[in-house]
Amino acid sequence: MKYFLFTLICLALLSCSQPEKNKATHTAIKATPQDIKNDTLRNYLFLKDMYSDSYFPKFLVDKGKAILVDLCLQIENEQPKNLEDLYKLTHAATEKFNDLEKVFDANGSEIETAARESIAADFEFIAHTYGYKADVEELIAPRNW
Repeated sequence: MKYFLFTLICLALLSCSQPEKNKATHTAIKATPQDIKNDTLRNYLFLKDMYSDSYFPKFLVDKGKAILVDLCLQIENEQPKNLEDLYKLTHAATEKFNDLEKVFDANGSEIETAARESIAADFEFIAHTYGYKADVEELIAPRNW
């Protein structure tokens, strides 16, 4: 009986400490604009018009900004050789905005004209800053907004 209780206590202690260990190993590191190597983009105010409009929840605009920061970091890391490679990256980022649109809707907001223009302008600015002569409509071609 003592052995059984000892084993049970040991298992309980191990199971209590395990989630903390997993939590530490699965914590995502959030990219920030300061991680961007390009000076112009590191200091750029992404989605500035959306931040200045209270219609857009700040925490959701932050998520949109994170998508754009991640796009910058992907461009810097992968260094697309041509527009086709760049469009693959921008289309993936656009799909993330498509997913985010549903969250905007659920929070009484939407990616409407002002947001569309702000997001598209930032995609174009990013592409041009990295030296690509990309078409803004093609950059965000898979958009639902």
